[in-house]
This record gives sequence, structure tokens and C-alpha cells, in this order.
Amino acid sequence: AGAPPSAPRAARLGARTPASTLPAGYLTVNIEPLPPVVAGDAVTLKCNFKTDGRMREIVWYRVTDGGTIKQKIFTFDAMFSTNYSHMENYRKREDLVYQSTVRLPEVRISDNGPYECHVGIYDRATREKVVLASGNIFLNVMAPPTSIEVVAADMPAPFSRYQAQNFTLVCIVSGGKPAPMVYFKRDGEPIQAVPLSEPPVASSGPLQDSRPFRSLLHRDLDDTKMQRSLSLLDAENRGGRPYTERPARSLTPDPSILFQPTTENVPETVVSREFPRWVHSNEPIYFLRHSHAPSSDGTVEVRALLTWTLNPQIDNEALFSCEVKHPALSMPMQAEVTLVAPKGPKIMMTPSRARVGDTVRILVHGFQNEVFPEPMFTWTRVGSRLLDGSTEFDGKELVLERVPAELNGSMYRCTAQNPLGSTDTHTRLIVFGTPPRLGIGRTAREGSASGPPGIRLTLVLALTVVLELT
Repeated sequence: AGAPPSAPRAARLGARTPASTLPAGYLTVNIEPLPPVVAGDAVTLKCNFKTDGRMREIVWYRVTDGGTIKQKIFTFDAMFSTNYSHMENYRKREDLVYQSTVRLPEVRISDNGPYECHVGIYDRATREKVVLASGNIFLNVMAPPTSIEVVAADMPAPFSRYQAQNFTLVCIVSGGKPAPMVYFKRDGEPIQAVPLSEPPVASSGPLQDSRPFRSLLHRDLDDTKMQRSLSLLDAENRGGRPYTERPARSLTPDPSILFQPTTENVPETVVSREFPRWVHSNEPIYFLRHSHAPSSDGTVEVRALLTWTLNPQIDNEALFSCEVKHPALSMPMQAEVTLVAPKGPKIMMTPSRARVGDTVRILVHGFQNEVFPEPMFTWTRVGSRLLDGSTEFDGKELVLERVPAELNGSMYRCTAQNPLGSTDTHTRLIVFGTPPRLGIGRTAREGSASGPPGIRLTLVLALTVVLELT
């Protein structure tokens, strides 16, 4: 609390009033209002009070738990201060204005809430009586969001060729107070979405809206995509299938894509782009739903869900961004993703030289492009079942336990797919240390290795004689 300013000139020139006729002292208290503040800023709370009495005390409280608890954060006791010694003549009526300040050097979200300033003065008629008054203020502390990310809901999911499927992007914004405003853009243009209060039913089929469609061909479908789409539709009419069911006959490996000598990689990678007739080259109808989840620290996690009927013909390589506006931010936050079908899986096999009895691991460790959303992987053995007898295996890594000699030369297909498309790649397993398949040679070698020493010596001597005669 600072020293009191000088009394107004009118009060200093006023006539004295006899002590017997002095009214009781008066006291008015108010706290200067504050706009919302941002976490990390310095904040000063100011309590102004006006009185004609003698100061007794000033106490600041922070109110918590809905007003049930008051925590004392500052106290001034005039009995232990000499700042007001010039007011000993308390019978002289003067109106004095005081100000008490409390400074929070680095305000936190936990500082959010009500504060009270309590002031007490001595009654002018008797020093045993104290007049009390108080003021209050609510300190509103804002916090900007601390994180933002965009993910795909219900992933991984397969590529659907003959049935339309709904697709949902989820923008997760955390750490903000109050809740921020979240919206989406596509290729830099704001998306006009239909608001939803409830999530769409998964089995309800493609989402529909009564609004007219607006063509996207002029901005999203270039000549290359158009020609590719038409050529695939022609292939469909002719009964052709661009999706590879069998590996290519040519097994010459490309040195640029070989990772380990254990495998023989087939440089045939085909992206499935066969689109059924339900695919339309029109702008989809977007539906947007928001959800808020309060956190224990007072912040709010906001999830914005953008749902539409996916069109791989147009949505592949489309850029979607999630943007956030908040009063504590000077400019919007954003996170963006590009919808991309997988292309060219890169396969690695360990160990580098697999031998009979080894455990072989075949792993997809990347693609030729950035893929979103995360694809799903399916392994099959071409022309036969997998080692454990199953027809296929789902996962990024295929493990073959204790490989037998019979697996030498076996070929494996990896299918990577997401809702935008699918791709196949093949690799051949080479098992070292495999005995020859000829029965005579194998029998002779096994006999020489397992017979008595005399027989092995006789064979060596006979071979030496034949060589000398030759």
C-alpha cells in the first residue's frame, strides 16, 4: 500500500467541526477492472479506497473452491507502520484517497479466479471501533493452445473399389483457455461444412445434403488424373484389371532398390486406380462436428471432426489444413496433411544371408512417397500358403520362424493400402546352405560324410589314380 496522496484543496480549507458533532467515518472500496490477461504476463491488481478515517489494515484474499476458501496473499497493518503518522489528528475531517496494489509477476492459469480487497479504518468517534469495507474482481487468465495435430479416424482402413466410404479427419487442439475456434481448409480455401451435433452413423452409407454440388474439376483434377481415370474406365469396360494378381515374369532385380542380398525384389509395383462408376467428379459435402473436453488444469481440448464421402479420384494428393483462432494468439495456428495413396513400398529382410533354420524377418520400412493416412499391410505367399499354414498375414513385418530348405526361391507379396489406393510389391526369399536337389550327388556326399574313415580314404586314393592316368 502506497502513502496517501495529499488531501484535496477544498478539504484542507474546510472549517473544523467540534468533536462531539463529528459523524462516523466513512469508507468506499473498489478494485479497478481488468481485461482478460494471457498466461505468462505480469498483472497488477489495484484496490482504490476513499475514507476520512484513520487506516487500520488492508488485506488481499484469493478466493477458491467457489468462495468457501479465502487464501490471504497480502496484509498491511497500520499498527506496525509509521507511514500515516501525519494523520494523528484524526478529528480533522479530510477526505483521503488510497491505493493498494498486488503484482503477479508471471500469471499462471492456476491464478484464474476471484480476488478480494478488504480495508479497515478506525471510527472517527471512537478508536475501539473499526469500519470495514471490501471490493472484489475476477481475474480471467487466458492461455493459447499448446499443440495441434490432424489425424485420420478409424485407421488403418482398406481401399474400397466398389463401395463409397465415409472418411473423417480429426483436428485435436490442446492447452487452450478458453476453447479456441477450429476450422478446416482444402487447398488453401475455407471449407463450408454442414454442422453436426451428433456423429454420423457408420452404417448409414454416404453422407448426403440437399445443397447443390459444385464441380472440382477445374482445380483438383488435372489432365494427367483425367486421362488416367478414363484409361482405367476403358480397361474396366474391356474386362481388364490394372490390379496385379501375379508378379511379373521378369525377375531381374533393380540394383537401386536392393537392400539385402537375401531377397530378390521384383521391380513391378502397381498402384490400383480402378474406380467404379459411383465415383463422381463433384465437390463432396462436408460435415463438421466439435467436441470439448475440459482438463484438470483449466484448459480445454477441442476436437473438430470433418467427415465426407471419399472420392479417391479427386481426393488423392489433396491438401487439408486445420486452423485455430484464439484471443491469446496473434496469428492462427495450423497443421496440415496431404491425402496420398501408398506407392513403392521399400522392403528389407534380415538376416542378410538367411540359412536353413534361421528366423527371417521381412519388413516394410518406407515408401517412395509420403503416405497419409497410415496404410495397412497384408502379406501373402505367391502360389502357396505361408509357413504357419495361413493364407495371409496382416502387419508391417512378416516373421518366418526356422525357415526350411523348401522355402528357397519362394515369393512373397506385400499389399499396402489406405482409403486412397493400394499397391503391391513382391520379394523372393533365397535360403543359403540349401543341399542340391539331385539324389545321386546328395547320396554320395552324405555317404562320404557318414561312412567309415577307410571308405573315405579309398575314394580319395581312387580319385587320385584316375587323375594321374588322365
